[in-house]
Amino acid sequence: MTLNPLPIFAQRTLIVAFEGWNDAAEAATQAVKLIAEEIQAEPVQSIDPEEYCEFHYARPQVYFDEAGERQIRWPATELLVPGAEAIAKRPEVGNLYLMLGIEPSLRWRAFTSEVLEIIEDRDIQAVVFVGAMIADVPHSRPIQILTFSQHEDVRLQFDLEKSDYEGPVGILSVISQSLEELNVPTVSLWAQVPAYVHQSPSPKVTLALLTELERFLRLQFDHGTLATDAFAWERGIDEIAEGDEEMTGYIQQLEKTRDELQQTEGSGDLLASEFEKFLQQSAPGDMKATENPASLDAPDESSEGE
Repeated sequence: MTLNPLPIFAQRTLIVAFEGWNDAAEAATQAVKLIAEEIQAEPVQSIDPEEYCEFHYARPQVYFDEAGERQIRWPATELLVPGAEAIAKRPEVGNLYLMLGIEPSLRWRAFTSEVLEIIEDRDIQAVVFVGAMIADVPHSRPIQILTFSQHEDVRLQFDLEKSDYEGPVGILSVISQSLEELNVPTVSLWAQVPAYVHQSPSPKVTLALLTELERFLRLQFDHGTLATDAFAWERGIDEIAEGDEEMTGYIQQLEKTRDELQQTEGSGDLLASEFEKFLQQSAPGDMKATENPASLDAPDESSEGE
């Protein structure tokens, strides 16, 4: 089922998400991967990681191919397009392009140039950036998503604000800025992930991002078990907190602060403040949350495999 498309994102539209600093709880990449699965997306182009990755951070993976032979899969950035069967069933997805990869460690300007070249070659006319950030928010409240655009047409059409942030940024902002200089319409969607569970996959955050993507694309996708998984995720954290008085107090304080701020400030101002705090306190490439005694995340002291 589809809604009436809006002009900007009914054009050839690229959805971009990168693992790493831009992807707390893997929520952004998981949302895009769910779309990729539904539209049977196939890779048609990739950016060679050799010049951009430090492989001790983004390690290649070994796997067995269909013939049973061991192969190495390198962490490339891939452009994917809908499969022919998916387009035949839903022609409206034919204008979707997806880009998934790992945030590069090196030569960001050269990497951005390669992305821009792909966008130009494919005649892509609009871009949606998807990210997830660590925030001091409770898991028990609706997931907030910061949405902004530097492009006037997008702001007018969706009643958005532009970002006036100054400070460190990730690769999504670098690519977005380059596109704005070329007058390509872009929008950025950033979900908030509770800091004390940011290293665990969060179906609740993924569901919120997928729903927001649907709003901009005017398309609907199968949510699968996300709603059920989101409920189970929230209940699981509740159960852990019930046996931890310190954690319970911490979450209650977050709930109180969130509720009070939403009553006294516009939600846009509140989200913008959280986004700036995340960017200023986190150096790009560093996915560590601020230390918190109630954190569910324990350091992994196990040795690596091969």
